[in-house]
Amino acid sequence: MLIAQLSDPHVCGEKILYQGLVDSNAMLAAAVRHLNALSPAPDVVILTGDVTENGTPEEYANSRKLLSEIKQPLIVIPGNHDQRDAFRAGFSDKDYLPKAGPIHFAVSGLGDVRIVALDVTVPGAHHGDIDDTAIAWLETCLAEEPDRPTILMLHQPPFRSGIPYLDQYRCFGAERLEGLLQSYNNVELVVCGHVHRFMVRRFAGTVICTAPSTTTSIALRLAADAEPASFIEPPALLLHHWSANSGLTTHYVPIGQLPGPYDFF
Repeated sequence: MLIAQLSDPHVCGEKILYQGLVDSNAMLAAAVRHLNALSPAPDVVILTGDVTENGTPEEYANSRKLLSEIKQPLIVIPGNHDQRDAFRAGFSDKDYLPKAGPIHFAVSGLGDVRIVALDVTVPGAHHGDIDDTAIAWLETCLAEEPDRPTILMLHQPPFRSGIPYLDQYRCFGAERLEGLLQSYNNVELVVCGHVHRFMVRRFAGTVICTAPSTTTSIALRLAADAEPASFIEPPALLLHHWSANSGLTTHYVPIGQLPGPYDFF
């Protein structure tokens, strides 16, 4: 099973540049074109939050227009730049979305891997949190199919990256999530967005990774007194390949036309 992951497109209004600098809408369109050219094609596409920049109806309409070009089923969760009610309205045709409250859900039937989404956003804030209600929901959900290979989607990552201005906006309550996941051996991967960078580490007996953004990248600055900054680095997506024989492997896929292919490897 192939699962493509996009993240943090920050779709804006028509003719509005993200941060007044880059055309995030055009960059998402380029990401979708690249995605559609992959061979073999993914079975499903997941989008790990910050679909829009301000959570307005116009931005959701623009995002739906751009995302409608994706040929596969799309599974999407909100990020801190999204607004839950507007997000729900913008994706009202997605039957997996709950009608009220935090946007927790599970999707089966698209392949061998079950996709579980945990909404860790805190309305009006940039950090995330895994509270008692969220962990209780997740415990019930995981217990329904304890032997099924599973990918867990969050927006904010529940770990320290070492980048100080990112870590203050991480997902808190990580110890709750770690305690629960250590009780299950079927969670193949935890996937996140939010940080506009690719990171990977061990976590709670499994692996956790963050996806790059389809627009700007947040600067990799590890000094304790580092000032926040971003760069316009080549955008990328992730491709998660699962098979019964080898488990799950994640590939980092730069977006765009690159020199090659050449006849050496």
